[in-house]
Amino acid sequence: MSSKSRYAPPRTATQTITQATLNGLANLIKLLPTGTVFLFQFLNPVLTNNGHCDIVNKYLSSILIVVCAFSCCFASFTDSYIDSQGNTHYGIATNKGLWPSSPTQDLSSYKLRLGDFVHAFFALIVFVVVALLDPNTVACFYPSFQSAQQALLMALPPAIGAASSFIFIVFPNNRHGIGYPSGQGSTTPSSDSD
Repeated sequence: MSSKSRYAPPRTATQTITQATLNGLANLIKLLPTGTVFLFQFLNPVLTNNGHCDIVNKYLSSILIVVCAFSCCFASFTDSYIDSQGNTHYGIATNKGLWPSSPTQDLSSYKLRLGDFVHAFFALIVFVVVALLDPNTVACFYPSFQSAQQALLMALPPAIGAASSFIFIVFPNNRHGIGYPSGQGSTTPSSDSD
């Protein structure tokens, strides 16, 4: 332990709660497709006019949330494999395997599983929490909620993150789908069978 960290001033309760909220949101975002989260974080301030919405902004922001939520669910049903030349191919998991299928490789081990539906559901829940608790979304759709329900805004992300993390431990994600970081999931059919 360094001498600098031993003598750091104690944090206030507000700083601690704020840090816990931000850590909870950061952990939630790790469970979502990175492209979808980036798209939402990039477009939401523009479409909500930084929280100063009129009716058009509300419709545009609602469409963005629905499209991104669909993307989170859809990404849970995608996977990838590496062919014999080392090229990565993406596909959609079906009851028979990965679609589109490869004429040279057996992709039947990529069949749909119960865990895919569980991941899709919890990815949807996590995204909805992240999207609806975004400061611009809160200011746009329910501005009175900001001050009246501050405790809920701070407690919900860590609670959802803990519940989702537990579910993802029970149903580990073996998919390496579209939008997820390269370290998540597998890329060969032999290691993806359950």
